[in-house]
Amino acid sequence: MRVPELTAVDLVALAAHRRLTNFAGAARGIPAVIVELGSAADSVDAPPGVDSELALLPAVLIGVGTAQDAALVDVVAADLPAAYALVEHVDRTSSAATALALLLRHGAARNIAAGLVAESTTYSMLQGSAAFREWRQSRSQQPPSSDEEPPVRLEQHDHELHVVLHRPRRHNALSTAMSELLVEALTDALADPSMRVVLRGDGPSFCSGGDLGEFGSFPDPALAHAVRLSRSAGHLVHLLGDRVEVRVHGACIGAGIEVPAFAPRVVAHPDARIALPELALGLVPGAGGTVSIPRRIGRHRTMRLALTGETIDATTAREWGLVDDVTERAAPAG
Repeated sequence: MRVPELTAVDLVALAAHRRLTNFAGAARGIPAVIVELGSAADSVDAPPGVDSELALLPAVLIGVGTAQDAALVDVVAADLPAAYALVEHVDRTSSAATALALLLRHGAARNIAAGLVAESTTYSMLQGSAAFREWRQSRSQQPPSSDEEPPVRLEQHDHELHVVLHRPRRHNALSTAMSELLVEALTDALADPSMRVVLRGDGPSFCSGGDLGEFGSFPDPALAHAVRLSRSAGHLVHLLGDRVEVRVHGACIGAGIEVPAFAPRVVAHPDARIALPELALGLVPGAGGTVSIPRRIGRHRTMRLALTGETIDATTAREWGLVDDVTERAAPAG
């Protein structure tokens, strides 16, 4: 894939004259642009009109160098080889990667509700993409597994409600049934101002993400969009505010970190492993991660985490601010 290499000054000049979209963008087969970031001494002042041109560019802008002028780009690499490694990720997931870059660019201008609407709309659109169809066809289609026990347990401790994800043999993969019960429990807790909530998971993992057996199973993406917004566990966690704490351990994948990141306090066990793998499926995070995670770690780190699909440990998550504490006490009871 041909990748333009520009200085920050060149990028701003082209954007000011509405020239960027003439040669770059996913629709033109160029979903990435490398931008050499300036130093503090030559920071670029963007003239009027630049913001709107960059805001609409359907390409991932990969900055190289220091974080100076990083507001112009979507993700930052330490050097040129590292930038080209990111280009390879963009090339493999171009539709989803550019859609995610556009979502994150505008994230700071949206409130929580508007962010969830934008994310869900993008997610539903990508369910119709060739990349997502290819991913589904590459999997042996099996019916979603049924649960012998309710997938969410509730434990009452005076004025503290423990909401426990309970599909331990599936690493608490988030199924439709689990999502419905989780939303019901959080909604009930929201109605009682005296109730504190602890959200945790049984078994070896807090949550391994959405149940892959159900991905794309809804026959109508537009209706799925409406359903997704009506049962947003992440939004309820946000609304609970300082009354909720999330304790994570083991695999915290996709929804398994997107929902916790809405909480004001997330406590991780040292064995916690965190990743956002959705781009490899042709999708963007769909459980609120484009809203919750940038508010904790910034959009550049969020973009990198999703673009590379890399897994970070609890210590890194604490350093970034994705979790608030790392302690053995975050292990599941029993």
